[in-house]
Amino acid sequence: MNAPPPPSPPHDDDDDNEEVFIDESDILHEVSMDNEDLPDATDDQDSDPEHLDEDDDSLHTFTGHNGELYSVACSPSDSTLVATGGGDDKGFLWKIGNGEWASELKGHKDSVSSLAFSHDGQFLASGGLDGIVQVWDAMGNLRGTLEGPGGGVEWLRWHPRGHVLLAGSEDSTVWMWNAERAAFLNMFAGHGASVTCGDFTPDGKIICTGSDDATLRIWNPRSGENIHVVRGHPYHTEGLTCLSISSSSTLALTGSKDGSAHVVNISTGKVINTVAPHADSIECVGFAPSDSWAAIGSMDQNLVIWDIEHSLSRATCNHEDGVTCLVWLDSSFLATGCLDGNVRLWDSRSGECTATFRGHQHAIQSLSVSADHRYLVSASMDGTARVFELGGPQ
Repeated sequence: MNAPPPPSPPHDDDDDNEEVFIDESDILHEVSMDNEDLPDATDDQDSDPEHLDEDDDSLHTFTGHNGELYSVACSPSDSTLVATGGGDDKGFLWKIGNGEWASELKGHKDSVSSLAFSHDGQFLASGGLDGIVQVWDAMGNLRGTLEGPGGGVEWLRWHPRGHVLLAGSEDSTVWMWNAERAAFLNMFAGHGASVTCGDFTPDGKIICTGSDDATLRIWNPRSGENIHVVRGHPYHTEGLTCLSISSSSTLALTGSKDGSAHVVNISTGKVINTVAPHADSIECVGFAPSDSWAAIGSMDQNLVIWDIEHSLSRATCNHEDGVTCLVWLDSSFLATGCLDGNVRLWDSRSGECTATFRGHQHAIQSLSVSADHRYLVSASMDGTARVFELGGPQ
């Protein structure tokens, strides 16, 4: 048996910068090792015993970021193409099932807070807390930089049929550009605080925007005219957090920090329906494809399926923690992201959880569905994006 090596000499900080050379006389003992004996390269998280038994239902994990993820968007034309953005000031384009290809979206100087593909998948827009909007092609080549906002970009939305891009800013303004020509088209001013949510109506004729000033504004995109301002009783008392517009372009559903959700008639600017209040901030809302139902997710750990036509709750989907994001998969099923790091699938007709996808270690921030509806992609505060196969674990 070989004698153990002598103890190491005490560390001297002055030696830190000296070069050290080892020759054969310094070798105390040689040990032969097969490659099988070498340890696997693992993340710190994977070597933590607490995580070894964790279930991971994901089909593919993207680990290119080195900070929290805030946004994920799937291409509407390429079922494998995904974009992610996060707190490392980076965006990436990558492909499901192809770990060899990724294109870094460079140029942002602060967190990449929002991402959106154009309706035809030809362009991708990235918005940062640096106030910069960049436009890329589907290979990740920069096509243009759009400037204007004096604060961080809160959200991005494309016109449903053209290459016109809309962005809401922390500086209380909304900007619109022709992204193909990188040309400024209009700026919408009137909100008194950060513009937290917004979109074109599906027919492309109207813009709706919600703000931390507790108002919803309805605009004419061409003239920039503010057609309606929705505020005061019976509307929200605190800032708006989320917005969804019906496929008929007639109704806007908004959620607020005050736990309330309201349905507004876009043509009249009147509140026509008020959802039963939640006990905490509402973080996500979404009309079902049929428009007859909507989903409302809250930090109070509940997602409510609301019958718009009859003004009543159809189901309550209970979560383990706050609900952060949702996406409808078809007229009956939807997916939610939660602070507990799990992604869940729900049957809106019964309120039953039909699947739970595990793998993330921290809160889900964003969800997107692939163009062929085979994959659900989640972005998390744990720094990863994960791909789950729909019709997976029950």
